[in-house]
Amino acid sequence: MINRDQIIQWANEALEGTDRFIVDVLVKNHDTILVFLDADSSVNIDDCVAVSRSIEGQLDREEHDFELRVSSAGADQPFHLPRQYNKNIGRSLEVYLNDTSIVTGKLTEISSSGITLETFKEKKQSKIKKEVAGQTIVIPFTDIKESKVIISFQ
Repeated sequence: MINRDQIIQWANEALEGTDRFIVDVLVKNHDTILVFLDADSSVNIDDCVAVSRSIEGQLDREEHDFELRVSSAGADQPFHLPRQYNKNIGRSLEVYLNDTSIVTGKLTEISSSGITLETFKEKKQSKIKKEVAGQTIVIPFTDIKESKVIISFQ
């Protein structure tokens, strides 16, 4: 049986000395290993290949028949770690709170205990809708269920 904690250890060894980090490791059906990476800067294919080779070098295919996929945590994926907020300062987020409410706004600041958002409100000028800055709110990490970047093509 493939040990998730061992996979995490091997991946961390491969990432040592870089700004890359593990977001999540999943072992499905005892033979499919999914490793998701992120970084303070960016994750490229070479980073994924290096981690994949490091993990694969530790596993014996004679003992375990496995599938290994190492990839970056996608832009459409929710944040799992407070560290993931750092590179997204200035971007718009959709924050789902534990009380089931949703807050959207521009991430302006991160602290050890939470995030600061500048919320949006819609303003109509004639027939044109325009988003303008609303209030600034501080949200503790303990109140956040999930956060995602709002992907915009404007």
